[in-house]
Amino acid sequence: MFSGIQEILLLVIIILGILFLPRILNRGAETRQAAPRPAIVISGKMRLAVAASVIWPAVVAAFLQPWKQDLSRYLYLGIGPVALIWIIYWVFTGFRKK
Repeated sequence: MFSGIQEILLLVIIILGILFLPRILNRGAETRQAAPRPAIVISGKMRLAVAASVIWPAVVAAFLQPWKQDLSRYLYLGIGPVALIWIIYWVFTGFRKK
């Protein structure tokens, strides 16, 4: 007696799921497609600056070998100039925007 009712309820749930589930899932997709994010464009100069920021400390590390000698010398000659240049760029960009 109860198994017949359970089968009917299961069929109703499956039919409702088939009818309403695609509508519920498409609502979120429509809002995502309506507002596309703008692509971030990186100029050639910025790509060169990022590449140099990675290459310079690596080259200085290869010559100074801070894992064998003094680490402070590597911090001043390897990472220091890169950090200083990026800080100067950040400050000038802030003045240019205002």
